[in-house]
Amino acid sequence: MTTSPDAPLIRRAEILAIGTELLLGETVDTNGARIAARLAEHGVDVYWSMRVGDNLTRIVEALEVGLARSDLIVTSGGLGPTDDDLTREAIAELVGETPHVDPELEGALRAFFERLGRTMPERNVKQAWTIPSCTPLDNPNGTAPGWFVRFSYKGSPRIIAALPGPPRELHPMLEEQLLPRLALPDAHLWTRTWKTSGIGESHVADLLGDVTLQSNPSVATYAREDGVHVRIAAKAEDAAQAEVLGRPMADRVFELLEAHVWGRDDEDLASLVIASLQRAGARLAVAERASAGRLAMTLAAADPERGALAGSVVGWRVDARDVLASSSDARLDSLTDVADEVKTFFAADAAIAVGELRPVDGEGGGVQVDVAVRDASGVSTETLSLPGRSGPWLRDRVVLLALDLLRRRLRDSR
Repeated sequence: MTTSPDAPLIRRAEILAIGTELLLGETVDTNGARIAARLAEHGVDVYWSMRVGDNLTRIVEALEVGLARSDLIVTSGGLGPTDDDLTREAIAELVGETPHVDPELEGALRAFFERLGRTMPERNVKQAWTIPSCTPLDNPNGTAPGWFVRFSYKGSPRIIAALPGPPRELHPMLEEQLLPRLALPDAHLWTRTWKTSGIGESHVADLLGDVTLQSNPSVATYAREDGVHVRIAAKAEDAAQAEVLGRPMADRVFELLEAHVWGRDDEDLASLVIASLQRAGARLAVAERASAGRLAMTLAAADPERGALAGSVVGWRVDARDVLASSSDARLDSLTDVADEVKTFFAADAAIAVGELRPVDGEGGGVQVDVAVRDASGVSTETLSLPGRSGPWLRDRVVLLALDLLRRRLRDSR
């Protein structure tokens, strides 16, 4: 598949996610991030992303807004066979063309159902619609072909690419059908993301100073579940030039934040901890209360062979100290005692113990939880203060503290 020589150069694009379920919070739009990332890698600027419900008038309005400022609109969703799947109708109305059934597409649809041993409902025929300005995009993973629509909007060339909503259908269509058809800028993007912990976004910004005012390379901060991420992005005519432009800034950002950086790019904290244990040939034991087993589950997911995780004790309702003390004559008066005992209990090289939540009196209230890490060279403890709330959010924060304390202990023990 080759790009047409008269295809408009795509410098600016936006994404339109279609579906009322997105507005009601019943479905989370993960497609937008995938589309934006792939376009950015090709040097396309994605400045806007919208969501709109299953309403013909509002979909047309959203498309008109996008076409006034972008060369390309990529839609996701609304290509199903039901009456509330209105993406095709909206595009046809905007372009001023009447949909008709494409016999080849209809035949492919009926064959798809035959392979499943089923009769195609007649309402699915609308998925074989097309318009004169449309090139259908093959969808071997589902019943909804995509639309690649090229036309002139107020004297300027524009493209609307309509992709199906299910990610298992959208992702292959994006890679195999859409991107090869686009005339993309002769530019490449290089990125580096530093991941930090133990510091808030405003404090990260203070440490970075005026480097965040740069445009190319750009430096931006993002608050994430596993800490504050700092992303450096550089754009140039080729990949090598982009890296030459971006790497010095990435190095500078690392120097400014080094004390707080735990990883980069796609690295995750649990995998880094497991990798450190494996390199050292060490095994870890876990005892936890406030995290309710989530710490052990997170580590186990990163260590599927259980080569580094020796075992765990979870004392959500039954105190882990009582369980461990019953196996020995030890008296477990402190969290470090618990770490010592669980290390011995599982014959491990290191142990981590998570204490119970305790309320904080005074203005602001909240809760605190202690974490202790024991290895052959000593013990480290840390206290995490959190707002007075409970549930998964709090347990996730406790897990992050425990993992980061363990990471630092393993690093300093080398």
